[in-house]
Amino acid sequence: MSNTNNRSESQGSQRSSQIPQSSRKTQSPQKSHDSQQSQQSQESRRPRPMEVLREARAQLAELTGMTAETVSSFERTEEGWSLEVEVLELERVPDTMSLMGSYQVELDSEGQLTGYRRVRRYERGRADSRGGR
Repeated sequence: MSNTNNRSESQGSQRSSQIPQSSRKTQSPQKSHDSQQSQQSQESRRPRPMEVLREARAQLAELTGMTAETVSSFERTEEGWSLEVEVLELERVPDTMSLMGSYQVELDSEGQLTGYRRVRRYERGRADSRGGR
């Protein structure tokens, strides 16, 4: 029986000596987990390019009341994003005579529209005169 008591005591001392090790083990993964969560939250705040495109079109359409049809250029800038969006300004029949507008759209790093301006206006059926220069 004294053997059994010794085993219990030695197991108890092994358990107590293991506690600091196991708590150290849980602290390391916890710190790692916290840094992963921090990175994920930073990434979750930064929208993906396709989300930026969709959101920019939706915001521009809401502000102007016109249909944003396509995005003809898209780039990341120091301040956020810069896009050129083609908008249907005046629908005509036949469709090739509809008036289109090309808008420069600026967004912040979170994908929120900060400004826009029309850079040109053209008929849908016309070739781009800028391409010949």
